Amino acid sequence: MIELSWPSPLPDDAEVESAVERNDPAEMLRWIDGCCSDRAWARLAELRDRCLAAGERGRQLGGVAAHAEYRLALEAPPEWAAVVCRDGLGRFTPGPVHEVAASTHSWAELEPHLAGGTDSSLVAHERVVRGEDLTHVTQTAPASELPLRLGLWEPDWAVPTFRPDGVVDPAPALPKQWTELELDPTSIDVQPDADADDALARLVTAWTTESEGSLRSVSVDGSAAEALYALDPGKTIRLAEVSAAAALAQIGWAAAGGGAHGRRRGAAAGRAATWWLAATLAGMADDWPLDPDALGEAVRSMRWFVWDRDEPDHGWNLRVAVEDPLDGLAWAWEATDHAENPRRQAQRHET
Repeated sequence: MIELSWPSPLPDDAEVESAVERNDPAEMLRWIDGCCSDRAWARLAELRDRCLAAGERGRQLGGVAAHAEYRLALEAPPEWAAVVCRDGLGRFTPGPVHEVAASTHSWAELEPHLAGGTDSSLVAHERVVRGEDLTHVTQTAPASELPLRLGLWEPDWAVPTFRPDGVVDPAPALPKQWTELELDPTSIDVQPDADADDALARLVTAWTTESEGSLRSVSVDGSAAEALYALDPGKTIRLAEVSAAAALAQIGWAAAGGGAHGRRRGAAAGRAATWWLAATLAGMADDWPLDPDALGEAVRSMRWFVWDRDEPDHGWNLRVAVEDPLDGLAWAWEATDHAENPRRQAQRHET
């Protein structure tokens, strides 16, 4: 926590103390808006500190403190945004504070004010997801040991738009041309794959452990179509083949988010989880840290599909199938989270 003075007479100390003691978050949220409008960042940081201190006396102002941190990370100059990355709690915010700060500030702006170590690494990897090449940066704690620039085979990772009132995080667009499956499913050879199941569980853990989501998956000796019939026997399924980059973008979006009610993990975490899944499917997980070019060649040698049941979708969904023609293996999975939060749902679909 930083020590700052209160430089402005609006609001004065007595007003702040009165609002704190009577647990009046509505008043303090209005002050936060005012601080941001006036660009009174020291005043805003002081309000956050007072709310945190009040929490130690039993006042329920953690949400106000978190919103102040969020607005500092999002809107304040880099020296203030870096302070939040360094010592902010980051709870109850629409995204991790390092991701929020990285969404509106470049690495060059933030780096001089960061403390180094994990905080710097997290910010750096969020900037990499957004297209910065930071291979010149020496990181003491690289996030999952991923390279500090995007490979030519990587997608344009889906990143959210953070706004003062929340986050807009639409899923990447799906193809409009679908093909209905036609296959005799009588001879499908299901082959359990514990490593793939574990990688998928990690991918959507926020959906399944922090919200009300679920995950189903299957692996087979055969094609992606056979994997889909094994996953949903007797159902009408349609699929569309997509590029590896398009499929990875869908997967990364799901891994970065929290579903309906889970905690958002961040776009860099989504990239890392997607790399791990891709390495697992390619049989390269034991080679970590990976040769990026080798992983890119492996994922592009596979065939990737998205699929659905030709029904209206609700909530959060990730439906992918992939086959490895060289090894004759295929996987299909469906992750869903239908626990709707009306405010988050409206933001998710906003364009």
